[in-house]
Amino acid sequence: MPTITHIVQGDNLVEFKANISDPKTGKTYQTVVSGHYANSLVVKRIGEEFDGIFVSLPGFKLVLTGGSDKDGFPIRPDLPGQRRKKVLVSKSLGFRPKDKGVRRRKTLRGNIISPDIVQINMKITTHGSKKVEELLKSTEESK
Repeated sequence: MPTITHIVQGDNLVEFKANISDPKTGKTYQTVVSGHYANSLVVKRIGEEFDGIFVSLPGFKLVLTGGSDKDGFPIRPDLPGQRRKKVLVSKSLGFRPKDKGVRRRKTLRGNIISPDIVQINMKITTHGSKKVEELLKSTEESK
């Protein structure tokens, strides 16, 4: 498997909008991930579990569920790589046909997080000792 590297040139650091879903309460929280925490999320795959410290949730475990790039193209979990690809799809992620059996060629992005990604969706799998509201509100107040 080829190694994927990310090069940060100067002060061009990666920044993501993270949508964090809490299945216990049914709420979704939005926060901005930037700096070295965002750089550590680059090269992770959809479905991969990681520590919540990257999104200001220490003690939590989260799993990547999706996202979209700078032009709005969705990340597809079964499409390998970081690039955009034109894929013939039927009813699935990225395409909802009105009629049965319709297929269409759509541009979708691969399942690896790259610097071109703007929004990342994630779900909490293991909760920590504190509540999510307390941790995320304290980061908003500090900004």
